[in-house]
Amino acid sequence: MHNYSLLAMNTAASVPSRVRVAIAGATGYAGQELVRLLARHPGVSLTAAMSSGGETRRLPSLARIWDGEVQPLDLESLARASEVVFLGLPEAAAAGVGATLAGRGLRVIDLSGAFRLRDEALRRRWYPETPELPDGTIYALPERSRAALPGARLVSCPGCYPTAALLSLQPVVDAGLLAGDVIVDAKSGVSGAGKGATERTHFSENHGSVAAYGIFSHRHTAEMEQALDRAVTFVPHLVPLNRGILETIYARVTPGTTGAAVGAVLRAAYADSPFVRLWDDGLPEIKHAAYTPFCDIGWRVDEATGRLVMVACLDNLLKGAASQAVQNLNLMCGLDERMGLL
Repeated sequence: MHNYSLLAMNTAASVPSRVRVAIAGATGYAGQELVRLLARHPGVSLTAAMSSGGETRRLPSLARIWDGEVQPLDLESLARASEVVFLGLPEAAAAGVGATLAGRGLRVIDLSGAFRLRDEALRRRWYPETPELPDGTIYALPERSRAALPGARLVSCPGCYPTAALLSLQPVVDAGLLAGDVIVDAKSGVSGAGKGATERTHFSENHGSVAAYGIFSHRHTAEMEQALDRAVTFVPHLVPLNRGILETIYARVTPGTTGAAVGAVLRAAYADSPFVRLWDDGLPEIKHAAYTPFCDIGWRVDEATGRLVMVACLDNLLKGAASQAVQNLNLMCGLDERMGLL
């Protein structure tokens, strides 16, 4: 068993100076999680937290963790205060702010979808405010992007749904074990819809119900298909939980592929990945992953028919957003990947 607390202290002692970081979009659900993580991160100094709103405010839930004030968004102040800026803004705002800050030489870690798609036609459909990707932009699932992150200027973090799906499927695809297209059936807590109140997220509409949405019209489909290079049928559902995602993934494997072979591929892929937990014997549940920085993955193969079912769970605000962004920061800046998270 590793002593991660001691490791973090020793690593922090070896860091010559703290990285100056700031957050634009600090009042959303993921933004507040970023404040919580970065305020206690031993390798960084949180120098500014801003929001797109026009008022200065405090975050009562973070009192004594971070007692600063969230200021109105000011790009000049943001640029002066930091070396790395996290963006927790809506896509339209992130597209402009991210490109501007990257153009001024700052390093940017974006949690929105604005910079995720490489194909110009797909961006025009899903993220029209992003006509082009700034130089040095990478799409960074940290478990698969460690080598590219140190040289990145703008890091586009994967969406919450794609994170669970890609961590599950990409090693199987890379090993040549997956045959044909994929079905991703996903359930997400209400915080995944953001803080903006809508009829769909109203308590009386959501409580006691489960609803599918975005069939053939969810932007995360294009993100999954880009990474997997195959068709994905993605059906998300809103469930009456605060946070957490559970995905049940259906696919077919090549003839002769066993459950043991899939397990061996996953274990080899994630042997050095502290934030992926593999369930060899059981299947994960949302309650196991909620409020943690982990993605939990289980799998079953029906060897007689070549059917594969995978179950993946994560916290949509942490491994699906804020803690994954901090992983990317650590790898970008040459820090221990676990710093500030374990």
